[in-house]
Amino acid sequence: MRQFLKYPYFVAFLLILSSCSKKTEEDRSNLVFRYNENAAVNSLDPAFAKIRPSIWVCNQLYNGLVQLDDNLRIKPDIAKRWSISPDGKTYSFTLRKDVYFHQNKIFVPNSTRIVTAHDFEYSLNRLRDEKVASPGGWILQNVKGFKAVNDSVFEIKLAKTFPAFLGLLTMKYASVVPHEAFELPGYDFRSNPIGTGPFQFKIWEESVKLVLRKNPLYYEHDENGTQLPYLEAVAVTFLPDKQSGFLQFVQGKLDFVSGLDPSYKDEILTPRGELQPKYKDNVTMITGPYLNTEYMGFRMDGDNPAIKDRRLRQALNYGFDRDKMILYLRNGMGIGAEHGIIPTGLGGHGAKGYNYNLQKARDLVAAYKKETGNANPKIQMSTTASYLDIAEYLQREWQKIGLNVEVDVNPPTTLTQSIATGKASFFKATWIADYPDAENYLSLFYSKNFSPGGPDYTHFSSPEFDKLYEAAFLETDDTKRFELYKQMDALVMEQAPVIPLFYDKASRFTQKNITGLGINPLNLLILKRVKKN
Repeated sequence: MRQFLKYPYFVAFLLILSSCSKKTEEDRSNLVFRYNENAAVNSLDPAFAKIRPSIWVCNQLYNGLVQLDDNLRIKPDIAKRWSISPDGKTYSFTLRKDVYFHQNKIFVPNSTRIVTAHDFEYSLNRLRDEKVASPGGWILQNVKGFKAVNDSVFEIKLAKTFPAFLGLLTMKYASVVPHEAFELPGYDFRSNPIGTGPFQFKIWEESVKLVLRKNPLYYEHDENGTQLPYLEAVAVTFLPDKQSGFLQFVQGKLDFVSGLDPSYKDEILTPRGELQPKYKDNVTMITGPYLNTEYMGFRMDGDNPAIKDRRLRQALNYGFDRDKMILYLRNGMGIGAEHGIIPTGLGGHGAKGYNYNLQKARDLVAAYKKETGNANPKIQMSTTASYLDIAEYLQREWQKIGLNVEVDVNPPTTLTQSIATGKASFFKATWIADYPDAENYLSLFYSKNFSPGGPDYTHFSSPEFDKLYEAAFLETDDTKRFELYKQMDALVMEQAPVIPLFYDKASRFTQKNITGLGINPLNLLILKRVKKN
């Protein structure tokens, strides 16, 4: 009889246990952060983290010596502190002793180990190795040498001062990786990564899905002592169509959408850049400056005589309303670029550029036509389909100042090749900062950076500019260096090898139950402090 009575109690216990187990699994599934990529991830090896989709994933998997906060201030990461020699050439980093690689069978016998300075020596040597052929090797171009002084101290010596060097070390290229993975025959690090970051690798079916799980050994804690990250996992899907990704977000199947696409920008935003009323209860919009300058460039040493005349380049700069363009074509998401090539948010921004001045533009065009006798100068603007609306707006505005500009639409890869080889005399371009220093933008005009070997696609050349550019490398005082940057930007604007269009804004849309995402001017995805309530 007693055995008979025990049975229902045992069943009840199993039901309660099963219910609790299901609830726990459900709670854990609710802590998965989901987003879509319309472009493929090329590699999970940080040495090849060149494109944004890969950088975003690698940002969850890896750490470096230093990191950036949302205000682009350089903060400690695996290096808990550092010092710079008085001549600005020697950097000495002291490492934490509580950072572990992700658990993996390559580490025998404990399935993990502590990161040491020797790991950074190995990782940076990979960037220099011609056999590895990393696209990130350029971040070490000013480095004379580096070494692990001992397990806890790592030293880097520069061949010449470069004040922006710490910013370069925040890039994913400079992440630490374990040598064991590359010494194990047949181990594919590209698709089986081992890092130290807040999340660790779980699954990757290329162009289908990618899953990362919480790293239980992650070293960072919040201000209350709670270990990061808060999330249990990150799940990435790969729908190539941006509109499809947006529909998934609207249906609640994704937690986050980044940026605006013409296919849905009017659906989610009003013409003045506010959330449409129907989304206000369910969606949070986060916006902020983005270190991205959209511009038109002229090939200064090309064979088009009209483009070689500075008056026409200046007239094109004066001849359209940037604020109107942002309002009607970008739903207010951007700032008219009236202050040179350096975007807002960087030291050196604020040089005198071009505002809308219809009469001045007309006068410059009239003076050119009178002097040259060329009543209808031939100008062709090369662009892509995604920027056709902006190109046609500029075309209409420039007709008002007496210039007929043809629009030539190209596939993105074709346009990129034409710009690099000098076949495009007047072209639409974008420059997104790799690191938070205005030198990144001014390198576009340094004569030793002529394309195709460097980023000077306009082939702008000025001895005065080059002298200022080289002087800025020797200036360790930020205030003085920023003033040099502003002088260089003003000099470029006066010669007008480019037409700055607008300084971009980063925009993010999340479900209401997502907190802690934030935004930063490099548009980095940082998930370690994100909560899903």
